[in-house]
Amino acid sequence: MLILNQLGQEVGDGDSRDDRGNNAIPRKILQYWHDPSDLPDDVRECMASWEKLAAEGFEVFLHDDASAAEYIAERYGQREQTAFARCAHPAMRSDYLRLCFIVAEGGLYVDADDVLVGEDWPSLFNGDRLKLQPLCYDITAGGMMRASDIWNPDMASEGHNFYVNNDPLIAPARHPVLIQALARATEKLLDDDPFPEIQATTGPGNLTIALVAHTKQLQSRGLPLDFEFLKDWGSIAEMRWHLSYRGDERNWRNVYGC
Repeated sequence: MLILNQLGQEVGDGDSRDDRGNNAIPRKILQYWHDPSDLPDDVRECMASWEKLAAEGFEVFLHDDASAAEYIAERYGQREQTAFARCAHPAMRSDYLRLCFIVAEGGLYVDADDVLVGEDWPSLFNGDRLKLQPLCYDITAGGMMRASDIWNPDMASEGHNFYVNNDPLIAPARHPVLIQALARATEKLLDDDPFPEIQATTGPGNLTIALVAHTKQLQSRGLPLDFEFLKDWGSIAEMRWHLSYRGDERNWRNVYGC
Protein backbone atom coordinates (compact mmCIF):
# COMPACT_ATOMS: atom_id res chain seq x y z
CA MET A 1 0.00 0.00 0.00
CA LEU A 2 0.99 3.66 -0.14
CA ILE A 3 1.46 5.58 3.09
CA LEU A 4 0.89 9.34 3.11
CA ASN A 5 3.33 11.01 5.45
CA GLN A 6 2.66 14.18 7.41
CA LEU A 7 3.70 16.41 4.52
CA GLY A 8 1.17 14.86 2.16
CA GLN A 9 3.74 13.06 0.03
CA GLU A 10 3.38 9.39 -0.94
CA VAL A 11 5.89 6.92 0.41
CA GLY A 12 5.84 3.36 -0.88
CA ASP A 13 5.65 0.33 1.38
CA GLY A 14 8.96 -1.51 0.89
CA ASP A 15 9.26 -5.28 0.87
CA SER A 16 12.19 -7.61 1.41
CA ARG A 17 12.31 -9.35 -1.97
CA ASP A 18 15.61 -7.83 -3.01
CA ASP A 19 17.33 -7.74 0.39
CA ARG A 20 21.00 -8.33 -0.28
CA GLY A 21 23.32 -8.26 2.73
CA ASN A 22 22.29 -10.93 5.23
CA ASN A 23 24.75 -9.61 7.81
CA ALA A 24 24.57 -5.93 6.92
CA ILE A 25 22.79 -4.99 10.18
CA PRO A 26 25.16 -5.80 13.05
CA ARG A 27 23.93 -7.51 16.17
CA LYS A 28 24.23 -4.43 18.34
CA ILE A 29 21.50 -3.08 20.62
CA LEU A 30 21.58 0.47 21.93
CA GLN A 31 19.65 1.69 24.96
CA TYR A 32 19.76 5.06 26.74
CA TRP A 33 19.00 6.45 30.17
CA HIS A 34 20.35 9.87 31.00
CA ASP A 35 21.38 9.24 34.63
CA PRO A 36 22.39 5.70 35.66
CA SER A 37 22.26 6.71 39.34
CA ASP A 38 18.57 7.56 38.90
CA LEU A 39 17.35 4.55 36.91
CA PRO A 40 13.89 3.55 38.19
CA ASP A 41 13.36 -0.11 38.97
CA ASP A 42 10.46 -0.42 36.54
CA VAL A 43 12.55 1.03 33.71
CA ARG A 44 15.46 -1.23 34.66
CA GLU A 45 13.12 -4.20 34.34
CA CYS A 46 12.11 -3.13 30.81
CA MET A 47 15.70 -2.70 29.70
CA ALA A 48 16.79 -5.99 31.24
CA SER A 49 14.40 -7.91 28.99
CA TRP A 50 16.85 -7.36 26.12
CA GLU A 51 19.88 -8.65 28.01
CA LYS A 52 19.08 -12.26 27.20
CA LEU A 53 20.10 -11.56 23.60
CA ALA A 54 23.71 -11.29 24.78
CA ALA A 55 23.64 -15.09 24.88
CA GLU A 56 22.71 -14.98 21.18
CA GLY A 57 25.87 -13.07 20.31
CA PHE A 58 24.51 -9.54 20.63
CA GLU A 59 26.40 -6.59 22.06
CA VAL A 60 24.12 -4.54 24.32
CA PHE A 61 25.17 -0.93 24.88
CA LEU A 62 23.69 1.33 27.56
CA HIS A 63 24.64 4.98 27.23
CA ASP A 64 23.94 7.87 29.58
CA ASP A 65 24.51 11.61 29.23
CA ALA A 66 28.22 11.43 30.04
CA SER A 67 29.09 8.38 27.95
CA ALA A 68 26.99 9.66 25.03
CA ALA A 69 28.93 12.94 25.00
CA GLU A 70 32.18 10.96 25.01
CA TYR A 71 30.95 8.69 22.22
CA ILE A 72 30.02 11.65 20.00
CA ALA A 73 33.32 13.42 20.74
CA GLU A 74 35.26 10.33 19.68
CA ARG A 75 33.43 9.81 16.39
CA TYR A 76 32.12 13.19 15.27
CA GLY A 77 33.20 16.79 15.02
CA GLN A 78 32.61 19.98 16.96
CA ARG A 79 29.23 20.66 15.30
CA GLU A 80 27.77 17.39 16.54
CA GLN A 81 29.30 17.83 19.99
CA THR A 82 27.77 21.29 20.29
CA ALA A 83 24.43 20.07 18.96
CA PHE A 84 24.27 17.30 21.56
CA ALA A 85 25.14 19.76 24.32
CA ARG A 86 22.18 21.91 23.21
CA CYS A 87 19.68 19.08 23.64
CA ALA A 88 17.77 20.47 26.59
CA HIS A 89 15.94 17.33 27.66
CA PRO A 90 17.07 13.71 28.09
CA ALA A 91 14.61 12.63 25.40
CA MET A 92 16.32 14.92 22.90
CA ARG A 93 19.73 13.62 23.88
CA SER A 94 18.43 10.08 23.41
CA ASP A 95 17.05 11.04 19.97
CA TYR A 96 20.35 12.55 18.92
CA LEU A 97 22.58 9.80 20.30
CA ARG A 98 20.60 7.05 18.55
CA LEU A 99 21.16 8.77 15.19
CA CYS A 100 24.87 9.16 15.89
CA PHE A 101 25.25 5.54 16.99
CA ILE A 102 23.26 3.85 14.20
CA VAL A 103 24.90 6.04 11.53
CA ALA A 104 28.36 5.13 12.84
CA GLU A 105 27.84 1.46 13.66
CA GLY A 106 24.41 0.21 12.63
CA GLY A 107 22.25 -2.06 14.76
CA LEU A 108 19.04 -1.67 16.74
CA TYR A 109 18.00 1.15 19.04
CA VAL A 110 15.11 0.57 21.46
CA ASP A 111 13.63 2.94 24.01
CA ALA A 112 14.07 2.30 27.71
CA ASP A 113 10.35 1.55 28.08
CA ASP A 114 10.34 -1.17 25.38
CA VAL A 115 10.01 -4.75 26.64
CA LEU A 116 11.09 -7.72 24.53
CA VAL A 117 8.07 -10.05 24.42
CA GLY A 118 8.27 -12.06 21.20
CA GLU A 119 10.65 -14.50 19.54
CA ASP A 120 10.70 -13.06 16.02
CA TRP A 121 13.49 -10.58 16.78
CA PRO A 122 16.00 -12.31 14.41
CA SER A 123 13.94 -11.02 11.47
CA LEU A 124 14.83 -7.46 12.43
CA PHE A 125 18.43 -8.09 11.41
CA ASN A 126 17.72 -9.71 8.03
CA GLY A 127 18.76 -7.88 4.88
CA ASP A 128 20.29 -4.46 4.55
CA ARG A 129 17.28 -2.15 4.70
CA LEU A 130 16.43 0.53 7.19
CA LYS A 131 13.42 -0.72 9.18
CA LEU A 132 10.96 1.72 10.70
CA GLN A 133 7.68 1.59 12.57
CA PRO A 134 4.84 3.56 10.91
CA LEU A 135 2.42 5.48 13.10
CA CYS A 136 -0.80 7.31 12.36
CA TYR A 137 -2.64 10.01 14.26
CA ASP A 138 -6.37 9.99 13.61
CA ILE A 139 -7.24 13.69 13.52
CA THR A 140 -11.01 13.08 13.65
CA ALA A 141 -10.84 10.69 16.60
CA GLY A 142 -8.15 12.76 18.34
CA GLY A 143 -5.86 9.84 19.08
CA MET A 144 -3.36 7.35 17.74
CA MET A 145 -4.61 4.69 15.36
CA ARG A 146 -4.08 1.02 16.18
CA ALA A 147 -1.04 -0.32 14.36
CA SER A 148 -3.06 -3.04 12.63
CA ASP A 149 -5.47 -0.50 11.15
CA ILE A 150 -2.69 1.37 9.37
CA TRP A 151 -2.51 -1.45 6.83
CA ASN A 152 -6.22 -1.43 6.01
CA PRO A 153 -6.32 -0.83 2.21
CA ASP A 154 -9.80 0.70 2.47
CA MET A 155 -8.79 3.40 4.91
CA ALA A 156 -9.02 6.90 3.50
CA SER A 157 -5.97 9.12 3.90
CA GLU A 158 -8.03 12.24 4.66
CA GLY A 159 -8.04 13.05 8.34
CA HIS A 160 -5.04 10.86 9.10
CA ASN A 161 -1.52 12.02 9.83
CA PHE A 162 1.00 9.32 8.91
CA TYR A 163 4.60 9.43 10.06
CA VAL A 164 7.41 7.13 11.21
CA ASN A 165 8.60 6.57 14.74
CA ASN A 166 12.27 6.78 15.71
CA ASP A 167 11.76 3.79 18.02
CA PRO A 168 12.79 1.20 17.09
CA LEU A 169 15.58 2.29 14.77
CA ILE A 170 17.12 -0.58 12.80
CA ALA A 171 19.67 -0.10 10.04
CA PRO A 172 23.12 -0.86 8.70
CA ALA A 173 25.75 1.78 9.31
CA ARG A 174 25.74 4.89 7.12
CA HIS A 175 22.18 4.56 5.88
CA PRO A 176 21.41 7.73 3.89
CA VAL A 177 18.08 8.43 5.61
CA LEU A 178 19.75 8.51 9.00
CA ILE A 179 22.65 10.56 7.69
CA GLN A 180 20.13 13.13 6.46
CA ALA A 181 18.19 13.00 9.74
CA LEU A 182 21.37 13.53 11.76
CA ALA A 183 22.48 16.43 9.55
CA ARG A 184 19.07 18.07 9.79
CA ALA A 185 18.86 17.64 13.57
CA THR A 186 22.35 19.08 13.95
CA GLU A 187 21.49 22.11 11.83
CA LYS A 188 18.29 22.82 13.77
CA LEU A 189 20.04 22.45 17.14
CA LEU A 190 22.71 24.91 16.06
CA ASP A 191 20.07 27.50 15.14
CA ASP A 192 19.39 30.36 17.53
CA ASP A 193 16.00 29.01 18.68
CA PRO A 194 16.36 28.66 22.48
CA PHE A 195 13.39 26.26 22.74
CA PRO A 196 13.40 23.94 19.72
CA GLU A 197 10.38 21.66 19.38
CA ILE A 198 11.55 18.17 20.22
CA GLN A 199 9.51 16.13 17.73
CA ALA A 200 10.47 18.24 14.72
CA THR A 201 14.08 18.81 15.78
CA THR A 202 15.35 15.41 16.85
CA GLY A 203 12.32 13.12 17.00
CA PRO A 204 9.89 11.37 14.63
CA GLY A 205 9.07 14.54 12.70
CA ASN A 206 12.71 15.06 11.82
CA LEU A 207 13.11 11.41 10.78
CA THR A 208 9.93 11.49 8.68
CA ILE A 209 11.10 14.55 6.75
CA ALA A 210 14.46 12.89 6.05
CA LEU A 211 12.67 9.73 4.87
CA VAL A 212 10.44 11.68 2.50
CA ALA A 213 13.36 13.59 1.02
CA HIS A 214 15.31 10.37 0.50
CA THR A 215 12.32 8.63 -1.07
CA LYS A 216 11.86 11.44 -3.56
CA GLN A 217 15.54 11.18 -4.48
CA LEU A 218 15.25 7.45 -5.10
CA GLN A 219 12.06 7.82 -7.14
CA SER A 220 13.53 10.60 -9.28
CA ARG A 221 16.46 8.32 -10.15
CA GLY A 222 14.34 5.23 -10.71
CA LEU A 223 15.99 3.36 -7.85
CA PRO A 224 14.34 0.78 -5.55
CA LEU A 225 13.49 1.62 -1.98
CA ASP A 226 16.15 0.81 0.61
CA PHE A 227 13.84 0.85 3.62
CA GLU A 228 10.77 -1.01 4.81
CA PHE A 229 8.02 -0.57 7.37
CA LEU A 230 7.57 -2.96 10.26
CA LYS A 231 4.10 -4.48 10.30
CA ASP A 232 4.44 -6.58 13.46
CA TRP A 233 6.72 -4.71 15.86
CA GLY A 234 4.08 -5.16 18.56
CA SER A 235 4.57 -8.92 18.42
CA ILE A 236 8.29 -8.47 19.18
CA ALA A 237 8.27 -5.67 21.73
CA GLU A 238 5.73 -3.61 23.59
CA MET A 239 5.94 -0.23 25.26
CA ARG A 240 5.18 -0.12 28.96
CA TRP A 241 3.17 3.02 29.53
CA HIS A 242 2.60 2.94 33.28
CA LEU A 243 6.11 3.68 34.50
CA SER A 244 7.05 5.83 37.48
CA TYR A 245 9.06 8.46 35.60
CA ARG A 246 6.14 9.43 33.38
CA GLY A 247 4.67 11.53 36.14
CA ASP A 248 7.56 13.98 36.43
CA GLU A 249 9.90 16.14 34.36
CA ARG A 250 11.83 13.13 33.08
CA ASN A 251 8.87 12.59 30.75
CA TRP A 252 9.35 15.09 27.91
CA ARG A 253 5.58 15.35 27.38
CA ASN A 254 5.24 16.94 30.82
CA VAL A 255 7.90 19.51 29.98
CA TYR A 256 6.86 20.35 26.43
CA GLY A 257 3.11 20.11 26.95
CA CYS A 258 2.52 17.27 24.46
